Amino acid sequence: MPPIRRVRQHVNPLSSKYANPADAPDWAEVFTNPQLPLHLDIGCGKGDFVRAMAEQILDWNFLGLEIREPLVERALIRRDQAQQGNLHFVFCNANNSLQPLLASWPETCPLQRVSIQFPDPWFKKRHQKRRVVQPELVMAIANLIPSKGWVWLQSDIKEVCVEMCDRFTENPAFSREGADWLSESPFPAKTDREAVTEEKGLPVYRARYIRQ
Repeated sequence: MPPIRRVRQHVNPLSSKYANPADAPDWAEVFTNPQLPLHLDIGCGKGDFVRAMAEQILDWNFLGLEIREPLVERALIRRDQAQQGNLHFVFCNANNSLQPLLASWPETCPLQRVSIQFPDPWFKKRHQKRRVVQPELVMAIANLIPSKGWVWLQSDIKEVCVEMCDRFTENPAFSREGADWLSESPFPAKTDREAVTEEKGLPVYRARYIRQ
């Protein structure tokens, strides 16, 4: 495997470099069966979570979106080596690419689940407009996901998860499951950050939003 290019820990999604939406692939070429139900992971990082999910759940497709291009390049190489026909990755800025990417599906997009896990917190007040969950992203998800589809949010930083929840609560298309944080993930795989946080005995803040 070729060496990975230098990866920045933080990438400013408002930079002009990420202003143009990503080009959609031919979904019939990247997925063996593009009409299987689709799980979308926004900000997938190295892709380990969706890779493990695709390995364990063969009757779903998994799509990871990531703004750091070298990570996507590496993830696609590993996908090809493992011959995972139900897994794909796209380098993009989710806030301006989600709608055009999934609207390009040859038939009705089979999106059923979305996960946004441990996103970059952008702690400084002046940088918080760079956080991934913005009203426009929530609206794009609402336009693409059907009734009873759902969105999974989690972070080890309470402030970040509260803000993500606020953005989804503001959109009348979604309702929150329960009033409190959920104690467990519904998935058989964990992100690296999730596993490390739990090993340290620290809390993970989790919430699920259902499309009405």
